[in-house]
Amino acid sequence: MANKFGLGRGLADLQASRGTIPDISLLTPTERVVVKQIPLAQIGANPDQPRKTFTENELADLAASIKEKGVLQPILLRAVSGRPYAYEIVAGERRFRASKMAGLNEIPALVKTIDDTNAREIALIENVQRENLNPIEEANAYKNLMECCDYELPDVARLIGKSESYIRNMLRLTSLPDSVQNLVGQGELSASHARTIAVAENPEELAHKIIAEKLSVADAGNLVKSAPRAKTTRAIVQKTIDADVRRDIEKRLAKSLNSPAKIVERRGGAGQIVISFATRTQLHELVEKLTI
Repeated sequence: MANKFGLGRGLADLQASRGTIPDISLLTPTERVVVKQIPLAQIGANPDQPRKTFTENELADLAASIKEKGVLQPILLRAVSGRPYAYEIVAGERRFRASKMAGLNEIPALVKTIDDTNAREIALIENVQRENLNPIEEANAYKNLMECCDYELPDVARLIGKSESYIRNMLRLTSLPDSVQNLVGQGELSASHARTIAVAENPEELAHKIIAEKLSVADAGNLVKSAPRAKTTRAIVQKTIDADVRRDIEKRLAKSLNSPAKIVERRGGAGQIVISFATRTQLHELVEKLTI
């Protein structure tokens, strides 16, 4: 006799056998996280989603898998107000789109309380770690982690599990003109070619020459050697230099105050100095030092 709940049975079959799937409550140290079936009509996409392109073939393959086995991993949502939908996707838009393609009316989801900054951060990290982003989307995700979420180059490297040189090279793509970035995103120009010409003053001209003449990366490098150099890539180097200066200041503050300190810098040079304390006594000691 076949196993009633054997592998290979679809979600609809399991639901028919077991009835409606109940909501599941998970207790974390700070909040109650609910896993529930959410109607697809109540869900909207995250406008800060780093992935902008979803290929039909890829979604079709996932939709076929969902039809057979259901959505095996819940997507992550947050409740929102003032939108035409009740929930916004934080992570899992590909599963959401494929579920719609598969004809589902609902999708299992984790519903968490997440603010705008954390939602953007989670979406960026989830995508670069798990999804098949094109090189431009990947590069922009790293850039956004640094600019919008206050990550430094070494932080991004550790978080993603890539070397700092890899992240730095990917960031070079963000300095290219939109026309060249579009060629990379559409697969007409490789990321290796694009990184090579990113230092040139006329990358658009070189990109079209590479495509027309089917030049190798080595040939592209030779073209760049004889071409005028651009100044736009200096911003990436400056970001690393600023990170070193910031860490030095944080060390000096921590030594002077005998307490951990962190500088949170925003665009335009504004920001905050965050000083941590472990006890009420240490708080009073900090106040004394800072108000002398």
